[in-house]
This record gives sequence, C-alpha cells and structure tokens, in this order.
Amino acid sequence: MLTLIFVVAAYLLGSISFAVVTSRAFGIADPRTYGSGNPGATNVLRSGKKAAAALTLLGDAAKGWVAVALAMHYATPGEQGNLLIALVFMAVFLGHVFPVFLKFKGGKGVATALGVLLALNVWLGLAALLTWLIVALVFRLSSLAALMAAVGAPIYAYGLNLHREWVIACAIMSLLLIWRHKNNIRNLLSGNESRIGKKVSE
Repeated sequence: MLTLIFVVAAYLLGSISFAVVTSRAFGIADPRTYGSGNPGATNVLRSGKKAAAALTLLGDAAKGWVAVALAMHYATPGEQGNLLIALVFMAVFLGHVFPVFLKFKGGKGVATALGVLLALNVWLGLAALLTWLIVALVFRLSSLAALMAAVGAPIYAYGLNLHREWVIACAIMSLLLIWRHKNNIRNLLSGNESRIGKKVSE
C-alpha cells in the first residue's frame, strides 16, 4: 500500500507543469502554442522571459528531487526499498512526460530527470549536469546536450556502483528521454535545430 501511495503521489507531482504555471503567472503565452510546443524551460526561454524560464527549470527539477528524496527517506533498507525508490523515480518522470493535467501531453523531462538524479546520488546528478553544460556551452543546442546527458546517465550510475534497480530505472528513463527527442534528432541531422536562447520572432 505504501508503494502505491508513493508512486501515485509521485506521478501527480510530476504532472504539474511549471512551464504552464509560470507562463500564466508571468502573463505570457502558453508554451504549447509557440516554438517547439514543448512545455519546458528551453521553450519558455524562447518567449524572451528569462526569469520565467529559470523558474520553470527550478520547479521541474525540484519536483523530481522532492519525490525521490522523500522515497529515499521513508523506504526501508534492502531490495524492496530500492525498488520503491526506482518506481517513484520513474513515476515522477512519467508524470512530467505524460501529465494527467495536460491530457498526457507533457514536456521532455530533462529538468525533472536532473532533479531525480541529484536526489538519487549527488555525484550522478552533477556528472549529468556537467555533461549537459559542456555540450550546451560548446554547441548552444539544448537538445544535443540533453541527448548526451541521457546517454551518459546510466553509464555514470553503473560506474558509481549504484543499486541495480536504480541503474535499470536510469537506463529506462534515458531511453524515454531519447525517444522524446526524436523530432530534435531529425532537426539536428538536417541542421535545422534551434539554438539556446533563440526567440520565437527569430
């Protein structure tokens, strides 16, 4: 019963779209109506409102961190506890990607994934974040940075000798992240991918 409660709560928390909430608070257009149509921080940034994008990033990362941190606090040691954490891990991420409040059409999950990884293991989260930052700074392509971080995350988790259940969940999340970026991959290959900070009017 505890597992079900945690998983459902994590999914509902993940379903809160801070891109939509923040955009409404700042009085800007719904992020689903411009740019990539993705309710995430990168697309909100295309509105020109850097504060709104920053709050979106923080909120989406925070919900991932909170869900996993609470699960880790209350889970019992051992395989059962590790499984609970892995399920919560996936639930909050899936909530963001397939939110019940937005008719299951959510964001790509990059910020939420970062929050999850930081809660799971701070070194894992920092390794993924550093990968994203290096690629983003060099190429100014958020999608490419996210893809490289997604590829690296399960490798880092395995290298840190984390619990098997967590490594598997990390690998599944990474595959979903890559799948959610399928349109971006096509744009990257064709040279049409928008760069970080490019406004809608551009």
